[in-house]
Amino acid sequence: MALRILIIGAGQVGSALGHGWLDAGHDVLFAVKDPTSTKYGDLPAKRLVSADQRHGADVVVLATPYSAAVSALAAIGGADGGTVIDCTNPLGMGPEGLQLVVGHETSGAEQIAAAFPGAFVFKTLNQTGAENMADARAYHPQPAMFVAGDPAERKSQVLQLVADLGFHAIDAGPLSAARLLEPLAMLWIELAIKRGHARHFAFSMVRHPRRPH
Repeated sequence: MALRILIIGAGQVGSALGHGWLDAGHDVLFAVKDPTSTKYGDLPAKRLVSADQRHGADVVVLATPYSAAVSALAAIGGADGGTVIDCTNPLGMGPEGLQLVVGHETSGAEQIAAAFPGAFVFKTLNQTGAENMADARAYHPQPAMFVAGDPAERKSQVLQLVADLGFHAIDAGPLSAARLLEPLAMLWIELAIKRGHARHFAFSMVRHPRRPH
């Protein structure tokens, strides 16, 4: 079923996700500060909307920096009663470069959910780079993307949206499991930036062919 998806942010992550969902047949809008700006070159002008309302979206996607997520969601009215996909990672600069600034007794996603108790927040699409989100179907084996959040009926919708992008969508449990998924993103960053693996890789789940699943 086609959904109307409002992506807050039109940077690399927001653009990659938006193109993927458009290709899958969803109605995608990009909430930006100035919809008349020409700086969003590869995004259709008709899909650029103001970042001050929900625009009838079934699903809201946070594709901003973590530090801007709460204010960005507040600007559209908080998405009470709606599904929110949190793609952010709570990163900041430390003595050795980028590091997590939230965890492990809570998570960035749980902080966002606490700020908007009327919304249903899910953590996913934070565990690899934007370039891999734009081309997930090219990877073999299929790249994994974990999803944390509640309730079950909402999660099934989010899992399908993740699968629509070409990922192996995997239920990781309740929103508190975001405490595991945000460090997993930090591992990807460590490998991509510091350990010489470049950015064109994603994590995968493979199973033994002769043992029970």
